[in-house]
Amino acid sequence: MIFITAKFRVRPEYADEWPKIAADFTSATRAEPGCLWFDWSRSLEDPTEYVLVEAFRDDEAGAAHVHSEHFRTAQRTLPPHLAETPRIVNATVPQDDWSLLGEMSVSEQK
Repeated sequence: MIFITAKFRVRPEYADEWPKIAADFTSATRAEPGCLWFDWSRSLEDPTEYVLVEAFRDDEAGAAHVHSEHFRTAQRTLPPHLAETPRIVNATVPQDDWSLLGEMSVSEQK
């Protein structure tokens, strides 16, 4: 799968509204057949920073994403709300889902 993490620094006046601003892009991406997940989190230290964790089934699915109409729309509509160009880590990993973090294994609770 293609695993991507991106940091978006949002202009302070839009920070609380970012989930709504990115909502159409988020829902359209999640509906793509090759999208495994597309999840936003907000930094605990910096309320203007959002982290996007996304994964696509393979190179073909990743290419379909960046060539989609909703991606092109996001390229026009999201940057005016950003304080800087997003930073990204993009890697291909040989798995298709999350693995368990064995070092923090949780026993079954009854």
